[in-house]
Amino acid sequence: MRTLLTERLRIRRMDVSDAGFMLALLNQPSWLQFIGDRGVRTLDDARNYILQGPVAMVERLGYGFGVVEAIASGEPLGICGLAKRDYLDEADIGFAFMPQHCGQGYAHEAASAVLAFAHAELGMARVLATTRTTNSQSQKLLEKLGLRFERMIAHPDGDRELMLYASTPHRR
Repeated sequence: MRTLLTERLRIRRMDVSDAGFMLALLNQPSWLQFIGDRGVRTLDDARNYILQGPVAMVERLGYGFGVVEAIASGEPLGICGLAKRDYLDEADIGFAFMPQHCGQGYAHEAASAVLAFAHAELGMARVLATTRTTNSQSQKLLEKLGLRFERMIAHPDGDRELMLYASTPHRR
């Protein structure tokens, strides 16, 4: 995945130097509540998570999750990108931001850039997204991005149902 730029943001490849940031993000109460506990408790855990997840996916597929940082300061704000999950037919978009950076339009700005990249440069006809029924903020953002709710699906771990959303490329 190449670096994506927006007016305020840079979305770049994640690497092991992001371990401290990822350790903090993966243990945020909102991540644990809406995404799930990844069991990342140390910097070594975070480095392994980065290498086995985002880095491996980019190497295998050419896309994955990137770190979203403020262009002005270089501060990491969150993550955004695409994943290919075994239980979904197409790639899905995801995003997560540190609480102090929520409500400022960063998630919309980053996800819009990732969706445009997926459709225009990767040639994806559809991009999916999933969210828990209790995550109304993500649901609102997905709808604002133009994704539409399709149906409920069971998560493969069997402990919850997810709302499945889908996007199609914008017609000009």
